[in-house]
This record gives sequence, C-alpha cells and structure tokens, in this order.
Amino acid sequence: MRILLVEDDRDLGPVIALGLRNEAYAVDLAASVAEAEELLCANDFDVACLDLGLPDGDGLELLRRLGSDPHLRRPRRVLVLTARDAVDDRVAGLDSGADDYLVKPFSFAELAARLRALARRADVRDAVLEVGDLRLDAAAHRAWRGGTALELTAREFSMLRYFMHHPGETLSTEDLLEHVWDAQADPFTASVRVILSRLRRKLGEPGPIATVTGVGYRLEAR
Repeated sequence: MRILLVEDDRDLGPVIALGLRNEAYAVDLAASVAEAEELLCANDFDVACLDLGLPDGDGLELLRRLGSDPHLRRPRRVLVLTARDAVDDRVAGLDSGADDYLVKPFSFAELAARLRALARRADVRDAVLEVGDLRLDAAAHRAWRGGTALELTAREFSMLRYFMHHPGETLSTEDLLEHVWDAQADPFTASVRVILSRLRRKLGEPGPIATVTGVGYRLEAR
C-alpha cells in the first residue's frame, strides 16, 4: 500500500515515515501543500495521512480540493493527523472528506491500527485477495499458498499484494518500483530482482510468477 504522509514537522515526519516503511508500506513524505500537490498530480496513493496546519496553506482546504480538482489524484482513503482536537475541527475534517481523524500526540501503534482499519473498510476486493491457490489477507498481513502459511518479509508481502491486485497483467520493474517502493527508490537498483527472487523461492513450485522477457513479470493463476 502506498501512503502519502503530509507532515511539516521535520523531526516527526521522517520518524512516522520510517515506522510505516517498517510496516511494509511505501511512503512519500511531503512537508507542505505545494509538495503534496506535486506528488498528488503524479502518483496514485492508497491513503493520505494529512496534517492540517501546513506552512503554506490549510490542509483542510487541500482535503476539500481532492474531490474537485481534476489535476489531483484523490487517494482512496484520507486520515487526518492534527493537533486540532475540538469537536468542531473533527466534524469539519470528516465533512470535508476525511475517512478518519487522529489527534496529536498519538502513539504509532494507534496510527498503524487506524491504517489497518482503513484497509478493512476499503473495497471488498482489497481486504482478502485470492488468485489461484494464493490467498492474502491485507488487514491481517498474512498470506497462504494452498493452505500453507507463507513467512514473508514486509517488502515481499507488499510485492505479492501488488501482483495479486493485477493477476494476468505484465508488470514492469518500473511498475513495481512505483507501487511497492516509494519516491526514494533508486530506479537503477537491483532490489526488485532480489525481492522477487526471494518471493518466488518462498512461493515454491510450480512458480506462479512468470518472467515476460524484455517486458516484466506476470502472476498467473495456478
């Protein structure tokens, strides 16, 4: 799952981003409305974690524009992270399009739990995925093949989840970098091949992920 974290606190933002990456999320960090808009014009996000008090504008106004500005790609879910704790502020955030509202200071464990809850509230097809004999529960962060549990790292799990969202489609290395990693990923890295090799080994034989020479990789139902 790819997350846009909009947080202007130069100490807090990187800490939250690191914690989310350790939870298997791909995270892009923006410290202003302008930076958030630039990312939202170019990328599709599953969730935006949006601070409201930003140095160059009000995050609430950005939230409202997500539903009307054709240049901005609206994330599937929006979680407001803010120090504004008045009831009127919460109502304004939810009425402006937020799916959830978390008041600072908060524990990282609660943030992670809120994100898992948002995953469960997503489309039914996102909650539990099944392709052939593969099954993946995104909210529980568990995967199986043929009834046998798979012991996957965070990155392996994210890669398998992306493949299972696109069964039968040929995905390029660039596709995987964009959706499984984040903007910090080096496009020339060998990480995709390394993680894919480990994932294939854990999935066992017959291997469900085929190589399409010169193009990319495809998950086939078996």
